[in-house]
Amino acid sequence: MSDNFAQTNAADLQRLGWAPFFEDQLSGGELDLARLRIDAIHRKRLTALSTVGQIELDLPAHTDTGRYAVGDWLLADPLTHLLTRRLERKTLLQRSAEGKKPMQLVAANVDALFIVASCNNDFSLARLERYLAFANEAGTEPVIVLTKADLAQDAAEFEQQASLLQRGLAVVTLNARSTGAAAALRPWCSVGSTVALVGSSGVGKSTLVNTLVGVGWGQPQQTGSVRESDSKGRHTTTSRSLHAMSGGGWVIDTPGVRSLHLKDVSEGIDMLFAEITELAPQCKFRNCSHDHEPGCAVIAAVAAGTLDPDRLARWRKLQAESRGRHA
Repeated sequence: MSDNFAQTNAADLQRLGWAPFFEDQLSGGELDLARLRIDAIHRKRLTALSTVGQIELDLPAHTDTGRYAVGDWLLADPLTHLLTRRLERKTLLQRSAEGKKPMQLVAANVDALFIVASCNNDFSLARLERYLAFANEAGTEPVIVLTKADLAQDAAEFEQQASLLQRGLAVVTLNARSTGAAAALRPWCSVGSTVALVGSSGVGKSTLVNTLVGVGWGQPQQTGSVRESDSKGRHTTTSRSLHAMSGGGWVIDTPGVRSLHLKDVSEGIDMLFAEITELAPQCKFRNCSHDHEPGCAVIAAVAAGTLDPDRLARWRKLQAESRGRHA
């Protein structure tokens, strides 16, 4: 990096999320290229943030925008904005698509994933476990955010159930519309950090994004109503985009997803179900499925009352799905 570039851009780049991880990837001939971060992806074009604002990239012929994710760091010609290359990612959130379609890229270079659920009838431990395995596999820190706490008779009960899903898991209970919501999530929203939000439609993701962004700091996300009959909401966010938070850092909202199909997420599942992962070496057979084999330490733990049988059933289902089999 030239001295002039370093003096005028280093601090601004860091506020965008630039870090030594990305700097170390640059070769000598790339030091004067523009560092840009994708803030929105369209069908045939990409927009990105620079130290002086948003720009539209000039894409090489036959560029597939589906191979890029919001949050990606790119190198481009500083004058023409012609895309040169994408830098390697620190983390990548991606979900399995239907059939033989390629993986869908959700967001890149995310430091913490806010898994949003509501304190009502839509609360589901099995769905939260799916999102946790998803976050673990991506290498980002999961944080359970329970919204609508002000409407629940016993929000602490929801918080306790969620906290038992994974060791060391942070769980935050809040009202997404309140000014205190941003303060509660501040430990993950420092200057230069990036968070993403996932969760079902109607749990308050877009409302929470608006709270984090703050009045006057960006285009607000549309919010929708929730049906009183089943506590389920209407889909409001239709695309992913990067927003500056008023207190520092960046937030990526994602479309509401009621069902998240998991594939090839064995490491994420192992982290999520650590109590089962640690018992496995004690089984009589190395390839024990923890289903029917004699000498299975996991089945013995269920019999002894030290392992929740429902937890084991959900582990079996996610393992089968991750390996492409039906449970």
